[in-house]
Amino acid sequence: MTLAAPLAIPMGDPAGIGPEIIAKSWAVRMLRSLPPFALVGDIGAVTRVWSGPVEAVDSLDDASAVFDRALPVLSVTEAGAVTPGEPDIHGARAALQALERSIDLVRSGAARALVTGPVSKAQLYGIGFNQPGQTEFVAERCGVAAEDAVMMLAGPSLRVVPITAHVPLAQVSSLLSIELIVAKGRATALGLRRDFGIAAPRLAFAGLNPHAGEGGAIGREEIDLIAPAIAQLRVEGIDATGPFAADTLFHARARAGYDAVLCCYHDQALVPIKTLHFDEGVNITLGLPIVRTSPDHGTAFGIAGQDRAHPGAMIAAIAMAGQAADRRAGA
Repeated sequence: MTLAAPLAIPMGDPAGIGPEIIAKSWAVRMLRSLPPFALVGDIGAVTRVWSGPVEAVDSLDDASAVFDRALPVLSVTEAGAVTPGEPDIHGARAALQALERSIDLVRSGAARALVTGPVSKAQLYGIGFNQPGQTEFVAERCGVAAEDAVMMLAGPSLRVVPITAHVPLAQVSSLLSIELIVAKGRATALGLRRDFGIAAPRLAFAGLNPHAGEGGAIGREEIDLIAPAIAQLRVEGIDATGPFAADTLFHARARAGYDAVLCCYHDQALVPIKTLHFDEGVNITLGLPIVRTSPDHGTAFGIAGQDRAHPGAMIAAIAMAGQAADRRAGA
């Protein structure tokens, strides 16, 4: 019987908690019914922080067969003598090479989906990385325009999309446009159908200003930008509503009324998702030709190598990637 292709998980920064939480996810693979996956990166980054079974594989063709007995590791490059909690340029290079190789594996069909480990953007910038984050980098490598790739943060009871993401708060208003909001809404609706199996997605939009602008008294972005974008999406057959005051959007009754909420800026989206689902939040990129997820947290250098990292978000990211890949395969 031919085994399904595994998921590819680039290790992230080897000095962070990525190798540990990937290994811990493998340890609960049966309990959590996780699909087969392989760590892509430096095998030494795993063995430094975990004493469980690890097995090097020459290709992902071997990873599914190995998965039952050991964590498969496809070595790309050695990070050198990396010390957990002490990132350096060698680890950054290894993390980037693992990410690039993993994207290629998924695009070629050798892997079913991509689950990215946490990286240090500060370290990556030091080696010439010129994207705001992994989301934008993956989109570029897949030939997708930035405005057509949507970063969604998803947990058991909430999905949020920041319309603008890694930009200074002072620039948000000038970056918002009807075209951008419509593009993010379209991509979100398509992603909810394709990756989450929601036939008729319901999108809610948060206003930028307090009280959603109070009818223009506290700002006009809701009137001039967000409302016209919502109207255009509705003409296209997308169930879009708003703009709503952000402080009323995230309690339990409100969450029952939509499948995802689109927010104007990074913290407007990430504060509620991390408050509700800190150990289960998943970053999934919609609008790509491949499935890509990531745990919704960073490298946590302060606890790396101390066996303190909680694998919950990585486990959730692996499970979500497998489910999305299955839906796409069955489409």
